[in-house]
Amino acid sequence: MAGLIEDYAIIGDMQSAALISKDGSADWLCLPRFDSPACFAGLLGSEQNGFWRIAPAGTGPREVTRRYQGETLVLETDWHTADGAARVTDFMLPRNGQPPVMVRIIEGLAGAIEMSCELRFRFGYGQIVPWVRRIDGRVVAIAGPDSLWLDTPVQLSGQKLAHRATFTVTAGERVPFVLTWMPSHESAPDAVDAHRALTVTARFWEDWVSRCTYHGPYRDAVIRSLITLKALTYKPTGGIVAAATTSLPEDLGGERNWDYRYCWLRDATITLEALLRTGYTEEALAWRAWLARAVAGDPNDVQIMYGVAGERRLAEWEADWLPGYETSAPVRIGNAAVNQRQLDVYGEVIDALTLGRLSGVAFDSHSWSLQRTLLGFLEDHWDEPDEGIWEVRGPRRHFVHSKVMAWVAFDRAVHATDTAGLASRGRAERWRELRDQIHQQVCEKGFDPARGAFTQYYGSSQLDAAVLLMIEVGFLPATDPRVVGTVEAIQRELSSDGLVRRYEQAEKQSEVDGLSGSEGAFLACSFWLVNALTMIGRDDEARALFERLLSLRNDVGLLSEEYDPRYRRLVGNMPQAFSHVPLIQAALNLDAHGTEHCRRPAGRKQQAAREPATREPAAGDGQT
Repeated sequence: MAGLIEDYAIIGDMQSAALISKDGSADWLCLPRFDSPACFAGLLGSEQNGFWRIAPAGTGPREVTRRYQGETLVLETDWHTADGAARVTDFMLPRNGQPPVMVRIIEGLAGAIEMSCELRFRFGYGQIVPWVRRIDGRVVAIAGPDSLWLDTPVQLSGQKLAHRATFTVTAGERVPFVLTWMPSHESAPDAVDAHRALTVTARFWEDWVSRCTYHGPYRDAVIRSLITLKALTYKPTGGIVAAATTSLPEDLGGERNWDYRYCWLRDATITLEALLRTGYTEEALAWRAWLARAVAGDPNDVQIMYGVAGERRLAEWEADWLPGYETSAPVRIGNAAVNQRQLDVYGEVIDALTLGRLSGVAFDSHSWSLQRTLLGFLEDHWDEPDEGIWEVRGPRRHFVHSKVMAWVAFDRAVHATDTAGLASRGRAERWRELRDQIHQQVCEKGFDPARGAFTQYYGSSQLDAAVLLMIEVGFLPATDPRVVGTVEAIQRELSSDGLVRRYEQAEKQSEVDGLSGSEGAFLACSFWLVNALTMIGRDDEARALFERLLSLRNDVGLLSEEYDPRYRRLVGNMPQAFSHVPLIQAALNLDAHGTEHCRRPAGRKQQAAREPATREPAAGDGQT
């Protein structure tokens, strides 16, 4: 049985990742890429669907503690029993032309402790039982295109379609296990020295972390989030997946289960900002380059998400042999939201390209040509309904956040023309006209005077946490009474103990998203509230909420997508980039770090937050 979602830690090689529970079981591993079929899928089923556990043998009392080794992605789990103590060190060797390698080293710390290893190979998301045999002392599992090679001095025996062994480690003794994936038609992979691989891996992460420019009061949380973001980066292309998993439920036992092993355009600007503000220009450049390649072509074909290499076909299907995490079915592979129309992504892409240009990240004629092409499409389609940022499976609507991001697209285009002369006067005037038109429409149709807040969609009285971003993107000054009213309404009606839901729940929710059940607090939205409170000058409230959110991280500093206050548990896919990126952003804002790389000038935000609101803004206020 899988552990709690918060019981899992991640290890990875920047092309794939494994999730390892507190009980020493690797219950999720996709090879050779994040979005490849899992060879350990016990997380979404049972042990019959594949896992690899290393832990003390027997059922006697035991104590377990774990941590990442310093500022790395090397996981250390310490076991203490009546007979002694041992440490299991888990990591994946960063790839440098070699196939993917997962390493587990058991080290005796005190006494003599009997350990157990149990390994069940399963390919194809736990459905395919491979043929397992020994070749030159190595345990080899082969089925179809996949093969796994296990190297260890421990003698394992096959029993009931699994491999097991017990062995004793004494103080100072180290026992390695090395698992390597190879295409089944290729020759055997070279054996890997586990101890040398550990040194190489630890040094890689230490060197990478040393480039971080943030040294503020929340450094530990920021560093762990940056490492997690790096772990979710597909190194060959620079694409960053939203999470390492699929179908971990937003509603335990329900149907809100999605595949997040892809790259979303909605994350573009805040990811770029987080990387630039912490000194990771190389990663920012790689992400921006992935973005430009992914959306290149006909703007009518721009998708909301892509595969790690920019793939467009992400057809959704159900792995019906898997019962789902805590019977949360269906288990979905692929994501049908890829076919949705989300007009906000055009604003996200243009905002990211603008931020890159202003921050000195490569910007050339191709980038500007791409931006103009996207703007041309948006000119004709910005006033259409869409599915919005939350990928609802209900009817299309005129979502306020989508309109605000269309405003962002034209606002940034006007700025580029005014400051860099990148377009003709005629085009600039057209963009300026559309920018002002959208602004006026949102203020007239997206604001509910009765609630004193901007709403989820035109004509609605429902709230949506996504409108918190209108302050961050500069749509209105932070002191505008409508902005303050919106923040207060969301704080009052969408949050509990500061934890913010995406939109209103109960019977109203199914009308919007077309799904049954409910969900927990969305952690990204909660961090957006931290930023909004900071921008409207409520720094003490912002800091208190931020520290409350930090307390929700698991024992190794990771966050999933949501937190369910009903069960006091993390829910949703794990770990979630869309939680860790706004964590970084909120920490930097609280400490006013790296403000020259904000999507809007931080000095202006801070000044606006402390100026009194003296009038109702005109339609064009908030423009660059």
